[in-house]
Amino acid sequence: MRWSLTKATPVAETPTSWVFRVEQNGRNFAILKILKPGMGEGERRGGALMNWYGGEGAATVFDSHGDTLFLEWLDGIPLSDAVRQGRDDEATIALSSVVSNLHRPRADAPDDLLPLRQHFNALFATDVRAWPHTARDLYARCNGVALTLFDKPSAQIPLHGDLHHDNIISSGRGWLAIDPKALVGDPAYEVANAFINPMGADKLAADPRRIAGMADIFNQRLGFSRKRMLGWAAAHAALSACWDLEDGKPITGQLACLPNLLSAYDQA
Repeated sequence: MRWSLTKATPVAETPTSWVFRVEQNGRNFAILKILKPGMGEGERRGGALMNWYGGEGAATVFDSHGDTLFLEWLDGIPLSDAVRQGRDDEATIALSSVVSNLHRPRADAPDDLLPLRQHFNALFATDVRAWPHTARDLYARCNGVALTLFDKPSAQIPLHGDLHHDNIISSGRGWLAIDPKALVGDPAYEVANAFINPMGADKLAADPRRIAGMADIFNQRLGFSRKRMLGWAAAHAALSACWDLEDGKPITGQLACLPNLLSAYDQA
């Protein structure tokens, strides 16, 4: 056996991979992530980006072979649990620390990262008639906001690209990210997904005070422009809605957040 692993216990199956907890040398736990056939491109990009992070702000990649990643086991709770325990501001501060670590300058970034503009294809390609009649103005506004953001030059850096509360887990080394989308683009996009998360907390996410509070914390700790951050948050919420509509899922969460995200963007 390549890594002397024993006792493989299935812990998750995603659309693109199978995830097992394994024991190494009968002592330490680790994760084995095996990509499903034909599902590898995005996951391979993510694995290469995780490797590039070198364990700073993200779970450590110990090794990889073919379509298998050998990763650090994180034994704590997802950041979404901290929010459900009433520690939302603390969670936002933790998220800021993770972003700060992920965005540290490092040499030799992977060269196959997906451009952020391409990541937004579904937003620009969606027929407005796919949206509920009463929400089509929200779609149109978000489309305009996204185009405005892409038209204004920004730094272009490697992005995790899917940084929400369930993709950040506590460990003996602090809060660490998993499962990146592996994009390249505006640093301020990195926090966009957090504004409409965690899953199932639609009322909290739509609260204008929460939106303002998160923007304050990210602005103070990461130096991101409030205008760009809130613009990306609204654009991402609409992109997320387009993905869900494609999959036949409801978009009630995004529709609850969008008016208040756009209002915060207008005021920023």
